[in-house]
Amino acid sequence: MRSETALEPPAEWARLRRECPVARVRLPSGDEALLLTRYQDVKQALSDPRFTRQLSADDAARISDNESGGVFNNDMATTLPQDGDGHRRWRRLVAKWFTAKRMAALRPRMEEMADRLVDDMVKTGHPADLRAGLGFPFPVYVICDLLGVPAADRDRFAYWSDTLLNLTRYGQEEIDAAQAEFIGYMAAHVAAKRAEPGEDLISELMVGTDADGEGLSEDELVITGMALLVAGHETTANMIGKMVGMLLADRRRWESLLADPSLVRTAVEEALRFDANPGFGMPRYLGEEAELGGTSLPAGTTVVCSMAAANRDETAFENAGEMDLGRTPNPHLAFGSGAHSCLGQALARTELQVVLEVLLRRLPSLELAVAPEDLLPVDGLIVGGLREVPVRW
Repeated sequence: MRSETALEPPAEWARLRRECPVARVRLPSGDEALLLTRYQDVKQALSDPRFTRQLSADDAARISDNESGGVFNNDMATTLPQDGDGHRRWRRLVAKWFTAKRMAALRPRMEEMADRLVDDMVKTGHPADLRAGLGFPFPVYVICDLLGVPAADRDRFAYWSDTLLNLTRYGQEEIDAAQAEFIGYMAAHVAAKRAEPGEDLISELMVGTDADGEGLSEDELVITGMALLVAGHETTANMIGKMVGMLLADRRRWESLLADPSLVRTAVEEALRFDANPGFGMPRYLGEEAELGGTSLPAGTTVVCSMAAANRDETAFENAGEMDLGRTPNPHLAFGSGAHSCLGQALARTELQVVLEVLLRRLPSLELAVAPEDLLPVDGLIVGGLREVPVRW
């Protein structure tokens, strides 16, 4: 479904929520799935253990037409336990690094990174592409710092991530080669950390164990490092550009934040809810018969949860079509729900808040250098994004 502009939701979302909340859609692979657009249906599918991440099942719909299946069905998705006790064990081990307390401790370092990047933008002058100057490098520096990998390799990370997250751009041979390089790189990094541990997440995970004294295997360490590197920079990088684009599209939003910086936290949550360019959505596979949204679904059904459409549901959010920077509570589904909700959401929230605080402080006169309707979406990218965010100050 296409929007008229990159910051506006497709008109079909409202119609589907109203008339056909469980709708048949054709995926990039050509296979059929069911699209969920209502808040309660999406939340149920994301939380209900019957809707699994076993997208490699023989009767599951293929997301894309390449054999790897992209990020939903590759080594990253199949090496790590997707459900049950194994998944809970993995989350417990990794989640220790992504608490709000740890993120608060990292905040001063993040502020330094953001300030340096804004310095570079100011030196280069405007108009500037905020996506390239701040949106992408900032979360890369942060996640590289956490994982103990050199940020100088960020162009390689960006390419490897794109082969996992883009459903239409690459051929099978290129995807296979890129992912083999990525696995080789992270395996070498894990081996180096085992020989010489540091004060980083990978080194900590090597010695971390659960209540039963069980830690991560070598393969799990490698794939965990890859998953965190991809998720830790690509999604947040694109969200930074979209958030700033939304706030500058209506100058009154930016001015209200300048007048009351205490709104930054709720403004970030509202930007996450209001995001109309989130990418593909979250697929789930139903291994047994179930009912959802008044519709009986047979075993073998693949559903795609549109969290962004659900976040515009008027039955869940008052004035859902308006961006309310002080909205509270704000139970949006941008980070999913249930056992598979985003592990790094505390990190993402902290990064978005830091970027917004630094921009408000350093560039209060920031404005879009193009009309909001001229902002263009990135095609084929699972997580959604803008090609450029031209700004001046």
